[in-house]
Amino acid sequence: MSWRKSTYSGGGDGDACVEIEGSETHISIRDSKAPARATLTVPARSFAAFTEALKRGPWPEA
Repeated sequence: MSWRKSTYSGGGDGDACVEIEGSETHISIRDSKAPARATLTVPARSFAAFTEALKRGPWPEA
């Protein structure tokens, strides 16, 4: 599988976002501005729960 970035990435080269790459069991996340640096890898189920929570919102104000 190859790295993908959001279709919502805007402006310029569209590099002000994160990229993801995944398998059935794990999702890897990296900064598109520094792809050679650290990568965060999480279980696919956890990533799915995280993105669903983001969609549900709303988030409390800081």
